[in-house]
Amino acid sequence: MSPLVITLIVVAVVLLVLVGVVIGAYNGLVVLRNRVEEAWSDITVQLKRRTDLIPNLVNSVKGYATHEKEVFEKVTEARSAIMNAGSVAETAKAENALEGALKSLFAVSEAYPELKANQNFLQLQQELVDTEDKIQAARRFYNGGVRDLNTKIQTFPTNIIAGMFGFQSKEFFDVEDRASVENPVEVKF
Repeated sequence: MSPLVITLIVVAVVLLVLVGVVIGAYNGLVVLRNRVEEAWSDITVQLKRRTDLIPNLVNSVKGYATHEKEVFEKVTEARSAIMNAGSVAETAKAENALEGALKSLFAVSEAYPELKANQNFLQLQQELVDTEDKIQAARRFYNGGVRDLNTKIQTFPTNIIAGMFGFQSKEFFDVEDRASVENPVEVKF
């Protein structure tokens, strides 16, 4: 074989390897982006479930505590904010407001022993606790996907490919109020 043929073969192999690396990196980024989008969808499903439970919970408390109008308004406003949130950051902020409003609602329920014994209220409370657990799990899954995608976007050589194809880093779904993480909503029976 002539040196020209050997050079052409080496160049072709190098190009094939580079194309393989680009394809592999691109496909890896697509997989991670899709996982993040799926995880966000899971979060929105759970948030929707919770926002659907809240009016029933508020109505069962209203029957016993009609003079607690301010608490009901805060819960309603926080619920509306979650439903209208457009970004991860807006959702996280609305999530924090709702957690605080729910704490107030449960505090009101503590003052009414007959409400605490109401089966409908207890069932709604349990469903809300279950939904909160699912939201936390979905948040962890989402943040893990965001971590993996952002790491891949920022590391060499995939950072070059990510830039070429317009992949963007995603925001973490963080709880701003660390106290609410350390002291979650306490539900007493």
